[in-house]
Amino acid sequence: MKNLTRYILLIVIASMSSCSDNFLNLPPETYLGSSSFFTDKAQFDQALTAAYEPLRAVVHASIYMDEMRSDNTFYTRYSANRGFETSTESLALFLDDENSAATPNSPGNLYQINYIGIARINTILAQLESDILSPEEKNEILGQALFLRAFYYYNLVQHFGEVPLQLEELNSPEDAFKPRNSVDEVYMQIVEDLRTSIPILPVVTSFPQSGRASKGAAKMLLAYSYMSQPNKDYPGAEAELRDITSMNYSLLPNYADVFDPRNKNNAESIFEVQYLSDLSNGQQSDFAWIFAPKTTNPDFLMGFAGSGMNIFSGWNVPTQEMVDSYESGDLRLPSSIAVVEGTISGVEDFTATAIKSPVGYSPDPGVTYFYMINKYYHPPYIAEFNTPDNWPVFRYSNALLLLAECLINEDKADEALPYLNMVRDRAGLPDATSATADIVANEMRHELAFENHRWTDLIRIGKAVEVCNAKGVRLKAIPGNGWILPSAFNVNEDKLIYPIPSREMQINPLLAPQNNGY
Repeated sequence: MKNLTRYILLIVIASMSSCSDNFLNLPPETYLGSSSFFTDKAQFDQALTAAYEPLRAVVHASIYMDEMRSDNTFYTRYSANRGFETSTESLALFLDDENSAATPNSPGNLYQINYIGIARINTILAQLESDILSPEEKNEILGQALFLRAFYYYNLVQHFGEVPLQLEELNSPEDAFKPRNSVDEVYMQIVEDLRTSIPILPVVTSFPQSGRASKGAAKMLLAYSYMSQPNKDYPGAEAELRDITSMNYSLLPNYADVFDPRNKNNAESIFEVQYLSDLSNGQQSDFAWIFAPKTTNPDFLMGFAGSGMNIFSGWNVPTQEMVDSYESGDLRLPSSIAVVEGTISGVEDFTATAIKSPVGYSPDPGVTYFYMINKYYHPPYIAEFNTPDNWPVFRYSNALLLLAECLINEDKADEALPYLNMVRDRAGLPDATSATADIVANEMRHELAFENHRWTDLIRIGKAVEVCNAKGVRLKAIPGNGWILPSAFNVNEDKLIYPIPSREMQINPLLAPQNNGY
């Protein structure tokens, strides 16, 4: 029997060697390529859903690369994690480099994530050239696809500067190796994609909305692009933002309700990343678990014991300066931040005993406490690292404040004031008597706190270097923070974008030279 088996194997090998090389390149029978998959509208919708999926990874990476990079948050350092999280911590310390490990939160991963989304979009766009769909169906797919491609490129140019423009479906490895385009060229492509998508995207007419891209979302992204590109186009941004104010969006009366999972895709939501808490499909978010302090009793906070909290929690912790920066009476403070009290045993073992409001908070003697982001905290949960919360990307209050910023830059401060005060009124604050760039930036900081906007907002208004260096001075002065290296928080203009990951530079030499300062 053994001899027969060997004989058959020799015949197979001989026949393989006499055939063409394609014999070794046959796809599995269960494989669906683009040529065999896109046969009806349902399959285009499936592919489009897959193109939305990388948004979740963008959100996750941006927690560390945007919010923790800013003055809003930092992290709680645990000595037991020294060999596990140093590459992630480096992002908040401005100590990252092109060789930082490609953890799920690293710049290298964000670079890859966005290009995964772009590749999926380009495949869809290539298949839209067929006659399978009606003109109406094509426009439905095309509008969303171009919005997503613009969103991914906006994320890339914001974080890495010059990046290659991949605008066609990749059909060979050689097609993937392109040189970097200038920042202006990337923004031009973003604007082109959005201008094409806006006329064919729908206006949201009822809530909760679908969660898919809409005309309002595309106009919001276009306004951000106009205001972020090297040559600002404030009149263009103003036109897009004024259009949004005449759509069907409105502020919810209660700020905390905006983030309640029961109110997903509400009237204030222009665009948000979708999640679903379940135990089988992997569609959940995990923000509350990441942001909570590490505890010996996670069941107290989460309603579910779990085990991983002692490893993966303690990130994106509001700074004391952030807590102190809220105006007296600002209703957003207790909706955005909570205080977790407890006791310490051993060196770092924290046991939670109470959750309190930060308003007027003063700890009792001997009490240990940590701040925690409250926006995405809606226990009890059904499993560890499994929450239902969506992530807000664009909100109507965001549009109002961005319009106020835009008008101030056009010397129309009087016109900006009503939009600023609409947001302040909802927060329970008295009306501002004037609208200045600093006042609007401060309002945006607190309205959009912990939504991954602060870092890029600081860059856009030209305050990132100043503000983040000041954050470093404050943190280094805190007793017990002697572990923060002198080289940390030496922020300069080079640090306003991240390095192109070294693995990408090695794979594609056309990406050279590296970004300055890395």
